[in-house]
Amino acid sequence: MHNVSRVAVMFLMFAGAMLVANKPAYAQVDLTGVWNPIIADEDNPERLAGPSLVEYVGLPINDQARVWALSYKPSRLSLPEHQCQAHVVEYIHRGPMAMRMWEERDPITGQLIAIHENINTYEQFRTIWMDGRPRPSEYAPHTWMGFSTGVWEGSMLTVTTTHVKQGWHRRDGVPASDEVTVIEHYVRHGTTMSHVSITEDPIFLTEPLIKSEDYNLSANPNTFTPYWPCEYTDEGDHERGAVPSYLSTTDNIYIPQYAAEHNLPQEATLGGPETMYPEFRTKMKTLPVAVYSAAPVSTPAPTVKAPVVTVPATGGRGGGGGGGGAPAGGGRGGAAPAPAGGGRGGAAPTPLPAPAGRGGQQ
Repeated sequence: MHNVSRVAVMFLMFAGAMLVANKPAYAQVDLTGVWNPIIADEDNPERLAGPSLVEYVGLPINDQARVWALSYKPSRLSLPEHQCQAHVVEYIHRGPMAMRMWEERDPITGQLIAIHENINTYEQFRTIWMDGRPRPSEYAPHTWMGFSTGVWEGSMLTVTTTHVKQGWHRRDGVPASDEVTVIEHYVRHGTTMSHVSITEDPIFLTEPLIKSEDYNLSANPNTFTPYWPCEYTDEGDHERGAVPSYLSTTDNIYIPQYAAEHNLPQEATLGGPETMYPEFRTKMKTLPVAVYSAAPVSTPAPTVKAPVVTVPATGGRGGGGGGGGAPAGGGRGGAAPAPAGGGRGGAAPTPLPAPAGRGGQQ
């Protein structure tokens, strides 16, 4: 009789534990569906056409990130190695994309194991593990989407991601390291979902970089197109191993263009943590406005005493005009090179004088 009582008590305890395990956390919501980004009136220029070159205002970048970004040529994307390079997880939600989300549950217990994302930009698949599994070793492989774990905080899904490949914080050459940690929050409001990301990068950021996006739930999930066919091809002549870039900031004559076109001081567009805060607007009033001139100049040939050996320069794929002095190319499209704006199109550029330095004075 005593043994029967013990069995009954153990059965009740087991049944109670199963009920608790199968009960969803308070206020969990279902994020299943196809979500389309709201980009018509939310950061439209950056999220569609892309930012201009040297448009770093409001980004908490350090000196290393700034030098990397100022060395960037958009024609780098014409290299086969970069033509189909995917966006990293800390950036991919910013661009034009659609996203399908669904749950994976244990077929027996119904416990939530993972939430999956299928992002059609570059056909990326992401798994957000919800079963409490530990993170892999720091030496585990890094991927574009990284390793993600999630927890419910009330009705908000909070996701932590590590093990991400090196990529970019912004599409104008601002780099992101492979040591980033990304914290994301998903909050659903009926047919609208808000996505907030907080990225910490000990290599290239001095402070966390916070971004937010909103999505609408698609009424017809059959409109989702998961395919992003991308095949690399030859987009021009390159010497083997050549990578389009500026070897120094003095070679990049387009540094002051964005600032000058928007009547801004050069210091503001070079970014840094100071540019994130409202107090910087007061300082901007005391700074000189950047100067950029596209007028051609005639430079007399230098007088030399010794014979000069001329080495043909590689202007970079898509650079046009020949020689290392050609401006950056038009990017992936293989079209005529764009002037000083980073591949947004336009007429063929006019040769420009070299700038005096970072300040942008001609």
